[in-house]
Amino acid sequence: MNTQTHGREGLAALTLGALGVVYGDIGTSPLYTMKEIFSPHTGIPLDAAHLIGATSTIFWGLMLVVTLKYVLLILRAGNRGEGGIMALTALAAQAAGKTRQRRVALLLTGVAGAALFYGDSVITPAISVLSAVEGLEVVTPLLKPYVLPISVAVLVTLFAVQRYGTGLVGRLFGPIILLWFSVLALTGVLQIVQEPGILAALNPLEALAFLRAQGWHMFVALGAIVLAFTGAEALYADMGHFGKRPIQLAWTGLVLPALALNYMGQGALLMRDPAALAHPFYHLFPVAWLIPAVVLATLATVIASQAVISGAYSMTKQAMQLGLLPRLQVRYTSSKEVGQIYMPEVNWLLLAAVLLAVLGFGSSSALASAYGIAVTVTMLITTVLTFFVVRHAWHYPLPVALAATGFFVLVDAMLVVACMLKFLDGGWFPLAAGVLIFAVMATWRRGRELLLDNIREGDPELLPFVRGLSNDRIQRVPRTAVYTVANPDTVPQALMHNLKHNAVLHERNIILTAVFHDVPWVPDAERVQVTPLVSGFWKVQVNYGFQDQPDIPKALELCQEQGLAINLFETSYFLSREIVVPTRGRGMARWREVLFTWMSRNAGNVADYFRLPNNCVIELGTRVQI
Repeated sequence: MNTQTHGREGLAALTLGALGVVYGDIGTSPLYTMKEIFSPHTGIPLDAAHLIGATSTIFWGLMLVVTLKYVLLILRAGNRGEGGIMALTALAAQAAGKTRQRRVALLLTGVAGAALFYGDSVITPAISVLSAVEGLEVVTPLLKPYVLPISVAVLVTLFAVQRYGTGLVGRLFGPIILLWFSVLALTGVLQIVQEPGILAALNPLEALAFLRAQGWHMFVALGAIVLAFTGAEALYADMGHFGKRPIQLAWTGLVLPALALNYMGQGALLMRDPAALAHPFYHLFPVAWLIPAVVLATLATVIASQAVISGAYSMTKQAMQLGLLPRLQVRYTSSKEVGQIYMPEVNWLLLAAVLLAVLGFGSSSALASAYGIAVTVTMLITTVLTFFVVRHAWHYPLPVALAATGFFVLVDAMLVVACMLKFLDGGWFPLAAGVLIFAVMATWRRGRELLLDNIREGDPELLPFVRGLSNDRIQRVPRTAVYTVANPDTVPQALMHNLKHNAVLHERNIILTAVFHDVPWVPDAERVQVTPLVSGFWKVQVNYGFQDQPDIPKALELCQEQGLAINLFETSYFLSREIVVPTRGRGMARWREVLFTWMSRNAGNVADYFRLPNNCVIELGTRVQI
């Protein structure tokens, strides 16, 4: 009985936590969605029939896109318990990559979705905080000039406190968002009671009639309605933090009912008072509640922004370990939760982009035009990758796999087309950010391939070289030398430099390679593989998943189980630092080679990344042309 109680308490805590982190983004969409659907540029008449039709489309969109697609289908596609576009890409490529071409195609598709996530990471904090602070205009128009400065101050503060970690603030997320969704439901019910005719929106035929009546103009309407679904990707991305069950319980038990009631409440309000369209969300509240409503909305949007910022850190770390980005500084802000990290470079670049969006667009309505394209393309990519998982990882027949994902591909494609109509009005912004990130990722991956190929061509093979050393009378010093290399089959540059300049060889020499696999975690039992070469030489491969925390000294302690005991206090780490030299007529386009060279020179410290003790590290450099 105690075990069951503990289990229920753990499930309740995870469900409450999922409310704060997972649903912050989609939970703040009511701040601006209904206003954008009936804004003048859409041309949709503000009358009872269209209000019922639009509300019905939102409701059934939440049912199909979020509930049916994400909650029931995609949450099943876990990669050893982890979710998100990178985990799904790894799973799909592993299952369906029977040929190198297909594997590369799937990886590139996933990388494109990951790159677009960064565009969403810029727009979400900007539009969420702006739309919340704009509630001050409802309190009194005199406060309108202060909306932009206050929004900038809130965002700068939010990014500035990231260095302290989200653990302490995270405990407050769940209760605040619980209050937020409760308020959404309550204010919606109060309006529905006054105008129960809005309940006709529960009929899916109203949504179909609304879309059919728009004709080709339907895509303009969908471009605004899709704002209600942004944040759906977070259900899958955060599965590794909370698990599938808490996310499903939070959605069906509170989030979906609260959102449905609030959207219907806004529809009911506008049926009675069309003049409330300027800020329909804030007009749900009595005048006396406006200031507390603005404060609560601002807190909710900060939480929504926090979830996206944390997601950007996690995505960047995964991309680094999959070889898509150079090493960046990773600070672990919690001694208990490995997922709580802070990345200074990502943080400040993201803040700069968010402030650029806020100051450049100036209002939530202008930002709404930029919002949606990156999200919907990522949703489409997720559905396509899910098809390969259903077909090749779960081994369902082709007709079943097509039936499970084909309908959602059609829906997602319609949403993408709808959002593309907003391209010139600001939709280019997140796409440009995504294209830039994709170019960086593709350049880094290709540059590393060229670099390793060049090293393989120039360096002698390892095994014949070390066999020759065993016959030479080279002076040996009584310590262990660890040579970290990307290619374990050729002689490390650092070893050759050590022999050439110092004319000494250590008694024990370990050629160490860190390999990152396309799985989230690698168990300790599979962490290291030790291969004896000749007397005094061993090969050690250290295996990590893209969610693991690299720690070479800790991994070396595991070598004892395979017959290689290492005294870490008598160990030196030799690193080969390649100085990349771009050349004409080889490898990549000139601009890509220059970009790769710059990234390579500014990549984070290898010793810090692998947690090597600073007083035991020797770096030796060599120039490599690509």
